Amino acid sequence: MILAGFLLISTLFLAYANGANDNFKGVATLYGAYSLDYRAALWLGTAATFLGGLTSIVVATGLIKMFSGAGVVPAEVATLPAFLTAISAAAGGTVILATVLGLPVSTTHSLTGAIIGTGLVFVGPHLNLALLGKSFALPLLVSPVAAVILTVVFYGLMHQIAKRTGIKRETCVCVDGGRLMAVANLQPVPAGAEGYATAYSHEEGQIITVASAEQCVEKYGGKVLGLQVQQVTDAAHIASAAAVSFARGLNDTPKMLALLLAAQVMDLRYGALAIVVAMAIGGLLNARKVAQTMGRGISKMNDGQALSANLVTAFLVIVASRLGMPVSTTQVSVGAIAGVGLVNGTANGKMISGILASWLMTLPIAAVLGAGLAFILRAVG
Repeated sequence: MILAGFLLISTLFLAYANGANDNFKGVATLYGAYSLDYRAALWLGTAATFLGGLTSIVVATGLIKMFSGAGVVPAEVATLPAFLTAISAAAGGTVILATVLGLPVSTTHSLTGAIIGTGLVFVGPHLNLALLGKSFALPLLVSPVAAVILTVVFYGLMHQIAKRTGIKRETCVCVDGGRLMAVANLQPVPAGAEGYATAYSHEEGQIITVASAEQCVEKYGGKVLGLQVQQVTDAAHIASAAAVSFARGLNDTPKMLALLLAAQVMDLRYGALAIVVAMAIGGLLNARKVAQTMGRGISKMNDGQALSANLVTAFLVIVASRLGMPVSTTQVSVGAIAGVGLVNGTANGKMISGILASWLMTLPIAAVLGAGLAFILRAVG
């Protein structure tokens, strides 16, 4: 009974850590493209994640079964509260450490490492590493690469469509320290509604606006089928960000819910509700550092590029959830945003390298924590 209580607490801690590290990832491009400010983007991501988590009760039963430990360890071990508590606490500790450092890591990866470390202590050589490799490792390795490739291809297609339909980009010339960047072949035109000085480049077919650095964001001009292109892009961008957040809740909630269901600590409905509430609280209180990394640290992007990244991320995560594949929303989202950076030449190699290093360290750290906690809990339980 006491260990069951510890399992509930540790699983909710894991959900809190997951929310802190992951809740903003779906809306990071809104923040990065200056479409929404931090607070508005955070609330949108939190609400969509909450709904996705509740929906997972119906459509993600495959993930619930996979993360219960069934098949990886003998059935009699997979339901032990001590075994499950060590997994959830180790994974939660790993994710919260990364959150404090502002590094977007994978809860899926953390859980996988915790299962390995804990399983080795409880069952030793009987741990089914082959199943872990086939069911967990392959999707985790393939998904970020697929995200990069799909984003590059999809944005290239959208860019060609924009050129053929005559959509033009509006670009700011930023004032930095009172000095204006030199821009050739400009013809002055009347100031826009915002009151900023503007000019038109005949060579590039772009409108150049003089503004502050924070307002220097590439937007789209013109109309298609009577609709303002920028307004349509904004609406689609917000909808796609909500879809990514929904998909993240759909994919991540079952992984944590499985821990409670395996030991029969809570039933399906109340367990899911408790987890999504803990995820929401974690995101609302501790998401800022990861938001800065994801939104503005990996690549610079405009709304169209950000929209492409979001659509690719939502597609991959939703499909994976439906097929019961434990892909990492973090890795898919980072891959898609990095793909944007490869297209527009703004990818931050140093930041991406740091994120990749944190991914490599996630599994062994979680495994060591899981093994240590397993020794303690097995001794007292």
